[in-house]
This record gives sequence, C-alpha cells and structure tokens, in this order.
Amino acid sequence: MSFDLPRNVILPVDAVDVRLDPGLHPFERDNARAIAENWQREIAANPALFDGTVVLLSALSYRDNRLVGRCHAVRYSTFMLWRGNRQVAGAEHAYAHAVLVAGDNALVAIRMAAHTVNAGSVYFAAGSFEPIDFRDGLVDVDFNMIREVREETGLDLSGATRGRRCYAMSTESGTVIFRRYRETAPADKIARRISAFVASETEPEIEAPVIIRNATDLPDGLMGHMKPLIEWHFAGGQ
Repeated sequence: MSFDLPRNVILPVDAVDVRLDPGLHPFERDNARAIAENWQREIAANPALFDGTVVLLSALSYRDNRLVGRCHAVRYSTFMLWRGNRQVAGAEHAYAHAVLVAGDNALVAIRMAAHTVNAGSVYFAAGSFEPIDFRDGLVDVDFNMIREVREETGLDLSGATRGRRCYAMSTESGTVIFRRYRETAPADKIARRISAFVASETEPEIEAPVIIRNATDLPDGLMGHMKPLIEWHFAGGQ
C-alpha cells in the first residue's frame, strides 16, 4: 500500500481506517543512533521538549472517499529526526484539525507558544495522533480533535455541531484530516474564553487565539497548509 493518495488537493473523506500496528516503525528500528544524536541537539536547543509517544505512518492510501493506512507508535525523538528529513521513504505524518467556526462564520485558530517546536506558528489547535486516540487499534479522529482543542484552548467541542464529513489534504510535509466544528458564540467571545484559559495555565501550549475573518487578510506565521483550508471554508466548501 505504501503512500498512494493525491497531493495538494482537498479530498472528501467518509471513513478513516488507519490502524495502529504494534510493531516497530522501520524508520525508528533502522535509525536508533541518528535518533539519539539528533535528540541531544534538539533538547540542547529547546530543553522544554519531552520525549513522549506519537504515531508515524508507514502506509496511507485514498480510495472511494476512504483513507486507509497503517501507523506505529514512536518516540517523539524519532518524529523529530523524521521531521528534519521528510523525504524519507516509508514514513509520513498525519494529524487532525477541528476547524473551529464561530457563530459569525469567522475561524478561530491559535498561535503556538515560544517554548514549543512550532513557536509562533498559526494553525487550528492540533497535535499528533497518540496511542490514546485509538479504539481497538483504529484511530478515532474526532476524539483526537476534541482532546487537542481542550488541552490547548480549554474549549470543549463535544457539544459543538460537527460537519457531516471529514476532509483531507496531503502534501509533502504531511496529511491533515479536518472537519468543521461550529460554535454559536461569535469569534470575539470564543477568543476571550481561550485567552482566559491561557492566562490560567502555568505553561500554556499556545500564545493566543487568532481570529481569521476572510481568506485575504491572513495572519503572520500562518502554516503553509492552512491557506487552502481557509480558502475552502470561505468559498463555502462542502
């Protein structure tokens, strides 16, 4: 199966069948020394980094509106080595975005805090899939979306109105799986709630909320994959 899906186009997704393989990812198995050496450089540059567990794909394909794939739990240090050399064959990254739509149709994104790997970057609250996001070996994309938004912003999207389906966009840097989550409150009110949560945290993951009201006035620091998603939303993408 390896990696077989269109790149740089937004795809409708009716099912995500990505399973967690209990075996070692070949990239982690074959690069132990390089992983350890790179990790020492990473933590020297940013001592706040933590070598937790995330997942890395070894296969992903798109057929009949379905994403089908295989991933493996790896150390964050493994992910960081891969991140610096994304052209490695047999390994790719997938992550999920809850596209937070306010009652006034504005989008609410976040700017990452200075101590994080993506310091200053703007995107929808998100994080890598972790083993906790899998049910009986199958990824639960919405669980991941809701969990990451809660951890980073304090918002609970479990009661928000979900878009009827997910979408995906795959690029050379990774595959983002996303779905609209609609709140009734206007963007300014949601942003104030997020700011209050950030102020209450000892070491918040984000710096601040970022409101995006149209597809032409975009914030500094916007991650490359975000522009097509924003344009899709304001064009009324279904």
